[in-house]
Amino acid sequence: MLLGVIADDFTGATDIASFLVENGLSTVQLNGVPHDEVPIEAQAVVISLKSRSCPASQAVEQSLQALAWLQRQGCRKFYFKYCSTFDSTAQGNIGPVTDALLDALGENQTVISPALPVNGRTVYQGYLFVLDQLLSESGMRHHPVTPMTDSNLLRLMEAQAQGRCGLVTAAEMDCGAGAVVEKLQQLAQQGVRYAVLDTLNEQHLLTQGEALKNMKLVTGGSGLAIGLARQWAQPGQGRPQAAGAPQGEKAVVLSGSCSVMTNRQVARYRQQAPAMAIDVARCLSESDRAAYVTELADWIQRQENAPLAPLLYATAEPEKLQQVQQQYGMAAASQAVESLFAGVVKQLQQSGYRRFIVAGGETSGVVTQALGIRGFHIGPCISPGVPWVRAIEQPVSLALKSGNFGDDNFFARAQTEFPL
Repeated sequence: MLLGVIADDFTGATDIASFLVENGLSTVQLNGVPHDEVPIEAQAVVISLKSRSCPASQAVEQSLQALAWLQRQGCRKFYFKYCSTFDSTAQGNIGPVTDALLDALGENQTVISPALPVNGRTVYQGYLFVLDQLLSESGMRHHPVTPMTDSNLLRLMEAQAQGRCGLVTAAEMDCGAGAVVEKLQQLAQQGVRYAVLDTLNEQHLLTQGEALKNMKLVTGGSGLAIGLARQWAQPGQGRPQAAGAPQGEKAVVLSGSCSVMTNRQVARYRQQAPAMAIDVARCLSESDRAAYVTELADWIQRQENAPLAPLLYATAEPEKLQQVQQQYGMAAASQAVESLFAGVVKQLQQSGYRRFIVAGGETSGVVTQALGIRGFHIGPCISPGVPWVRAIEQPVSLALKSGNFGDDNFFARAQTEFPL
């Protein structure tokens, strides 16, 4: 096995796994660090953690456990994957985890490359852009867990990490892989521990892949995986995505993300298919929730003959979300909704549902846990960074979408463009 990826959340793991497969590397994704040996036949393994917004010490501990497991499987290169919007505060967790991985591997330098130009995430002069807005002026400024109030990656990284940060500029990137390698060596000689990589287009990602193919640890979003996978893929090894193609007739759409894009996707899909909003008040007590779970699962099953799968959603606009959080408390409301999704999913699984289309990193983690899924084969792409995946131990297919990914018509396309 060549590459071991440590991803800080669930959909982020699926996102990078999809880019690895699309660019020629067979890939398996595992949910959490396995406690036993899992037989894996793939060139890359992605371990998904829930380490993005937990205490930094916990994130470091989980990430080091993942690293140790990947090393035991024979991985030679490592990739710390975080979100393309660099979701991390002055307390971490990107900085502390990067430092811990560098120290554990005995390395002195790595790169910071969150860019994903195909999804509008670019880096210029060290500043991270979301489409045509600076990160700090995008919807991420008001993120409920990791509000991003600065766009300068060098400042963001130095505030939460132990070393100094430098920059490889877009002009240097345009000069090719040799120029990038040279600049990285210069920065290393100056004692720079983290090099932010300007990235404006896919060619820059390919240049990075060539320049970094021998680096022991890289960090970034999923874009960098495009360049690295193309460096390492073997010609003539068939279609790596066939193992994850969707299956199962009964399907449901579950949406827990409150991102701008998911709000648009829910609004669009409500015009196309049966839809039901979750009432948070009915999720809070365990006894109320149990009855509500059965009621919602029954409603979903009554929509079986609709042309498109029914939608169950907790997605809300920022004002509505704020009201809910003020009324019930952020943690309590979030936990109650997650427990509800888990209960509904278990009932649907028992009723023969085999395809689950899910929006939101936390919700995706809850759903796969409820289904008892330890890992997946990565299948064909629905949107950049969002593939269909198939469980390695049971006949269940999932589309697991990070909040801001996909286009307005994502939920319908996931069904209509992939015939069973």
